[in-house]
Amino acid sequence: MSEAIIPKEQLPAYQRWEFASFDKRSARGNLDLPTAEELERIQQQSHEEGYAAGYREGRAQAAQEAQRLHTLLQGIAAALGKLDQTVADELLALALDIARKVLGEALKLRPELVLPVIRDAVRCLPQFDQTVRVVLHPQDAALVRAYMAEHPAAAGWTLVEDASLARGGCRVQTASSDIDATLQSRWQRVVAALGSAEPWLAP
Repeated sequence: MSEAIIPKEQLPAYQRWEFASFDKRSARGNLDLPTAEELERIQQQSHEEGYAAGYREGRAQAAQEAQRLHTLLQGIAAALGKLDQTVADELLALALDIARKVLGEALKLRPELVLPVIRDAVRCLPQFDQTVRVVLHPQDAALVRAYMAEHPAAAGWTLVEDASLARGGCRVQTASSDIDATLQSRWQRVVAALGSAEPWLAP
């Protein structure tokens, strides 16, 4: 069976196509290529955008590192502060322990040190005639009696012995006053001034 050939002029649904001449311009027109100046501008813009992005990223990283370093330094400072306080507390405790032992030895070697304590306590009393009672350790009482015999101003003192008081201290009493000059009380006043609560313990 032979097929009928339809002439191309009778084909309305198709357009006739022919090779374009190499000498003719394309219907799309010329291809616009960037100039050297445009390429340089594009390159400069890309460089600036990259620099800005890198700068922002660098600043963010630097800020994070600075914050981390600040936190680290705060931690170190706090640790050093605690260490300094610990060392200071230990040194104070050591100094008070040494002072307690030195004072105890001094009172053993020079029991007459109780006399200025009594005189200072009596000076704190109101200045008018009154009976003064001096409460002190029995072993200190013998020293005070000898002192009273040589000093007429102390002749009016009444001595009261109390073995519960540590040597080197006393209580001075009148009808209206009671001055605590015991070794324990004097020690507590000293250590409180140093910010400590170290109790007096007999060396």
